[in-house]
Amino acid sequence: MEGNHRFINTDSLLGLHSLDGSIDPYVARCQQENIHTDPIGADSFYCYGSSKSPMEMSINEMVEWSAHAQTPVLFNRHEPYEVNSTTITDLDLNPIKSTSKAALNRERVLILTPLRDAAPYLAKYFDLLYKLSYPHELIDLAFLVGDCKDDTLANLASELDRIQNHAEEKVRFRSATVIQKNFGADVEMNVAERHSFAAQGPRRKAIARARNYLLYSALKADHSWVYWRDVDITDCPERILEDFMAHDKDILVPNIWFHRYNQDGHDIEGRFDYNSWIESDKGRRLRASLPTDTILAEGYKEYDTGRTYLVSMGDWRNNKDDEVELDGIGGVNILVKADVHRSGINFPAYAFENQAETEGFARMAKRAGYQVVGLPNYVVWHIDTDEKPGNLGDRKAF
Repeated sequence: MEGNHRFINTDSLLGLHSLDGSIDPYVARCQQENIHTDPIGADSFYCYGSSKSPMEMSINEMVEWSAHAQTPVLFNRHEPYEVNSTTITDLDLNPIKSTSKAALNRERVLILTPLRDAAPYLAKYFDLLYKLSYPHELIDLAFLVGDCKDDTLANLASELDRIQNHAEEKVRFRSATVIQKNFGADVEMNVAERHSFAAQGPRRKAIARARNYLLYSALKADHSWVYWRDVDITDCPERILEDFMAHDKDILVPNIWFHRYNQDGHDIEGRFDYNSWIESDKGRRLRASLPTDTILAEGYKEYDTGRTYLVSMGDWRNNKDDEVELDGIGGVNILVKADVHRSGINFPAYAFENQAETEGFARMAKRAGYQVVGLPNYVVWHIDTDEKPGNLGDRKAF
């Protein structure tokens, strides 16, 4: 082979000469670039660069050899495969997006609710769900029922039958799934015991497991959003999904308050959720001093983290679109872009940076580079629990 010469087989080219006998422009270009056409009729080949073997070239010669013009490539094309087997499914996740115009783009939402001894709250839960303005045909419901000692499962079945089979078509949801799984939780704990500091580590781990079982059982390929919604909500805006989606954040939570009336009938507007917070330097120093398997729980006197709580900010009378970046979140209401969960961000049933469940979820999400945002002036109302005051010791409650 001559160095710096390229050869092509004329038999492999089409239309090298025009009908009038003039030279085809492609051939003319070949002549200009010192490419020789080989009339021998041998197999097509394309040669360029040094006459040495590539293994004998210097680095500079290799670079020069690799920098040639594009080589014509001939593909042995096949007919497309047509697969008709019912055992093979093709899922294309590329079109699945989570956008601020979700309803317009027909994005599907998965509403997830873990249930345990929830029978008294289900009628109100479905009354509020019934009123959601997001198109119901784009919403799937899924529930995990476990460790119950009441009629949660029976009441759930009755409410689902009411809303799916006996309501107007526009009210029916796309689907509903009920998952049953017991985790061996202590079903004899009263409210005070369940909300004591000593119970928080095991309790939060158990709730995290329930959330993960529910998530992985219900999440489908066409879901764009996952909306975590507790059963014991007493009031929220009908446009809550559209309002949250408009912020276009990876993870978003509202402020959680409750109604409590004093002897004069005045509503104290109590603050419920201390699990949504902004980390402090004091909290960072505390975490650095703790064993890695210690789980911190907010709202208790045992550990003073110095964190700023979402419940200490904002007012429902102010701009509902104000945002703050959070480091921990509660689980009463969470809107998550589905791809966050698909990427492996779930609810740790163990100590992750000294947090578990929803607070650990926020920690994990931030570690992975996702946005965790709270709306201090957007209030969702929770039931008033029977907890006794005093968990904070001498620290201020809101």
